[in-house]
Amino acid sequence: MKQVVHILNKELKDYFISPIAYIVIAIFLLVTGWFFFTTFFLYNQADLRNFFNLLPITFSFVIPAITMRLFSEELGIGSYEILRTLPVTFRDIVIGKFLAGVLLIAAALIPTLSYPVFIAFLGQLDWGPVAGGYLGAVLLGAAFTAVGLFASSLTRNQIIAFIVGAIICFSLTLVDQMLFFFPRSTLGLIGYLGADFHFKNIARGVIDSRDILYFFSIIFIGLYCANLALREKE
Repeated sequence: MKQVVHILNKELKDYFISPIAYIVIAIFLLVTGWFFFTTFFLYNQADLRNFFNLLPITFSFVIPAITMRLFSEELGIGSYEILRTLPVTFRDIVIGKFLAGVLLIAAALIPTLSYPVFIAFLGQLDWGPVAGGYLGAVLLGAAFTAVGLFASSLTRNQIIAFIVGAIICFSLTLVDQMLFFFPRSTLGLIGYLGADFHFKNIARGVIDSRDILYFFSIIFIGLYCANLALREKE
């Protein structure tokens, strides 16, 4: 666990030393702020429904931009070989980088807490769905971070890592909305694979073990595949 913490600290420092974290967080806040205030002022709706509804699509592009450098950069410049000479395991490396990505997503979400506070000052707000929405956002962010980490472990090119990660995340977000393309016998399985479906269940304030299990399964699969991809490069 000590080695995981060292890698976590290193990745967080790398994020905030470079402009990447600030640019991505600024773009995320600009986009989500637009969604929130457009709904609030133009449609006179004092809720976070539009914000949470569009969060999976926003994450599909923002999170791969955050994770694309985690392995691709080190593989490209050769620092990964140096990292492997240290007393760390593949598991330590993967988990440390994963936690760094999740903490950055959490940091990006913290300023958005001003939205429900703003609404609460103006009127009644049901905090149950708000708490569920933010729990779902963290789980969704963690799942997409694991996917992006896997994409980054496949290639030395950060742009390719971003494209692969974005395609997978975008597909998981929209697959349950394209069920008419699939045979009727597979609709139940395909619908279950949709990240947007599980996120919206939690965002309504309904905590179902099946939704929690889904996100933890995506996290496990993503991290396990990243581990396998790194071992293949040995």
